[in-house]
Amino acid sequence: MNIPPPYEPYDWAENLPFVYALKAMKEGKATEDQQHLILKEMMNISGYYDLSYRPNSDRDTSFAEGKRFIGAQIVKLVNLTADVIEKSKQRKSKRPA
Repeated sequence: MNIPPPYEPYDWAENLPFVYALKAMKEGKATEDQQHLILKEMMNISGYYDLSYRPNSDRDTSFAEGKRFIGAQIVKLVNLTADVIEKSKQRKSKRPA
């Protein structure tokens, strides 16, 4: 099986709707569908659902895991529950300045 190197740049020219969705998001005008597309493609770009392990290179494995970490952070943030967010705000407000 030939796993692509994790450092290959994203082939944006093959997904122009994603590019336009990002541009719309930057302007604060992304539609609901564009927002869903952005999140889906961010998971693809980060390799979140892929295996990080690269059998022929520890460095490629590490690079892939670094990319995957970004996807994991996005998933964690979008899945935070309201009570966890509120508890965090309360802890932050109790910290000394």
